[in-house]
Amino acid sequence: MDKRVFLRACAATTLVSAMPPLVHAQAPAATPPGPRHTLSGTSSDGKPLALADYAGKVCLVSFFTAGCALCVNELRLMREFYTNNRQRDFVLLGVNMDEKSADFMQYIELLKVSVPAEQRFPIAWRNAVGHQDSFGAITRRPTHYVLNRQHQQVLRREGNFQPADWDDLWTSLA
Repeated sequence: MDKRVFLRACAATTLVSAMPPLVHAQAPAATPPGPRHTLSGTSSDGKPLALADYAGKVCLVSFFTAGCALCVNELRLMREFYTNNRQRDFVLLGVNMDEKSADFMQYIELLKVSVPAEQRFPIAWRNAVGHQDSFGAITRRPTHYVLNRQHQQVLRREGNFQPADWDDLWTSLA
């Protein structure tokens, strides 16, 4: 190829690539926040637990069962996120859905010996007398909810938290 032809082709390519596209793609509209959620009951350490106590904080509420391998892995990742971000107005709340109180308490005892105190987060048992929440039926474990600072739902994820979910959670703390 002649050197002048090559230089003209390069210049034309540069000019075309610098031109704005003829059709502008619109950014997707932001999804409006969902319902405002509530939760009240007793934590695993016997203290009252209420979502309202975390007003102004971004909350990740995770529903799980102790024997669920996927849940255990998800909670490990969430515990890491919680440990690194709790000083940024972020709280992680676990809601155990085991059928039997004994299974829930056995799980809590296991956490006490396997997880350092500074990495533990509040956990309630959903089947406890007096537990109330507005999250409705949970059919898949784990199920996670991200709530904004007004405790409105901005994400519901059944199963594994996706990479984009982590990005969205991180962005919500800004």
